[in-house]
Amino acid sequence: MKNKNYISLAKKSAKIQINELKKINKVFNNSFIQAIDLISNTKGKIIFAGVGKNSFICKKSAATFSSVGIPSFFIDPTGASHGDMGQIEKKDVLVVISNSGNTPELSNIIRFANRFRVKIIGISSNSKSMLSKGSDIRILTPKIRESDPNNIVPTSSTSFVMLLCDCLATTIMAKRKFTKEKFYLYHKGGVLGENLKLAKDIMVTGNRMPTINVKKNLKEALKVINQKKLGIVVILKNKFIKGLLTDGDLRREIKNINNYRDLSKFASKEPFVVNENMPASKALAFMSEKKITSLLVVSDKDFSKKNKILRGIIHIHFLLQDGVK
Repeated sequence: MKNKNYISLAKKSAKIQINELKKINKVFNNSFIQAIDLISNTKGKIIFAGVGKNSFICKKSAATFSSVGIPSFFIDPTGASHGDMGQIEKKDVLVVISNSGNTPELSNIIRFANRFRVKIIGISSNSKSMLSKGSDIRILTPKIRESDPNNIVPTSSTSFVMLLCDCLATTIMAKRKFTKEKFYLYHKGGVLGENLKLAKDIMVTGNRMPTINVKKNLKEALKVINQKKLGIVVILKNKFIKGLLTDGDLRREIKNINNYRDLSKFASKEPFVVNENMPASKALAFMSEKKITSLLVVSDKDFSKKNKILRGIIHIHFLLQDGVK
């Protein structure tokens, strides 16, 4: 076989899968709606079960559900028959995947669920199968053509079920108004986590913030700047942000260091402020645009108010050290 034929064969296989995946619209019916409602309203966990190739789909789907705040895990039906069914509670929901619906290893877990009234969402292509008969909600998949030359290797069919489970997850995300901010709660590590960090995840708070009362003098302000090592001090009046004083401001006023009593006279009256749920990457872009090294952070509700309470401070070094881009 000539090398150039490899590409044409791969394109043919891909085309078959793409065409078969278009059949997904056939499963967006009342059963799909019932599955969404059942998963959304469950007080327990979502437990995926399947054998063979479907076990990998179940593991991936359980990981996807968990990553969007839906407690979920995979259970091996074979192991379940030897004690692992103790993980399944009445308040849980079982999502069982089997193309034929008659995989022998599934029989015990289906009987167990039926005996203890654990709800089952069965995903199968056989309406008369053991799985379909034992399920509370039956999602029937259409006849799928596999993408291999002999139409026997699970390829298109496994891609189809993976897509179906992803659609379940993303539909529930939309139903629950699952945001980027919530997603970050479950993705603290890795590049994805870094990209989803918010201003409140980067800022320093409490005693680490360089603050001073407006009634203090320049000498005292300089002491705070040296102690906190952020190159700034935030001037407060009645707990509200009154202004911002930088080490550069102090250098320019060094000759008057013992004379000024009212810090607000030469401090920045309107320092740059961001809300705590601003993406950290956006905060970095703002700092680069304004050519500043620090940003004050306030609550979302205070952001549009005239008087703002300081919640935290972001320094550009924190953003760069945390890998925010």
